[in-house]
Amino acid sequence: MRKIIIGVMGRGENATANDLQNAYILGQLIAKQGWVLLTGGRNVGVMDAVSKGAKSADGLTIGILPGENQDGISSWVDIAIFTDMGNSRNNINVLTSDVVIACGMGAGTASEIALALKAKKQVILLNNDQESKLFFKKLSPENVYIVESVDQAIATAKTILY
Repeated sequence: MRKIIIGVMGRGENATANDLQNAYILGQLIAKQGWVLLTGGRNVGVMDAVSKGAKSADGLTIGILPGENQDGISSWVDIAIFTDMGNSRNNINVLTSDVVIACGMGAGTASEIALALKAKKQVILLNNDQESKLFFKKLSPENVYIVESVDQAIATAKTILY
């Protein structure tokens, strides 16, 4: 039976303390569901925090990396996929994910959400940015779910998946 892959996207260098805390807990809860975590694989921000959380709960983590080598990889990534594609890897991130959870908001995260919506993927927005919530909900009301907590994000993912 194929494993469920949950993609968590979020800011790297400029992630907020709230985003990092949410990401860590999100990683733990994804692992506890038996789901596989997929991130951008870098050792910064949401990518690192969610991977660390998943590993703390014995989860399996995949990192889709922008470069061609080990530079900047999160130590919490089990399976590293080196793309040498830079930001173009964002499309791989979303197409490989069964559900995409956006934890926080930045330009890279926004591009991943847009790619996910274009591919008719379900996206869960876990952030405090009202403008981005309204924008993405307007783009694809049937594929965007807005949540206020990590627990709501997991419950929404379960509803989407099952």
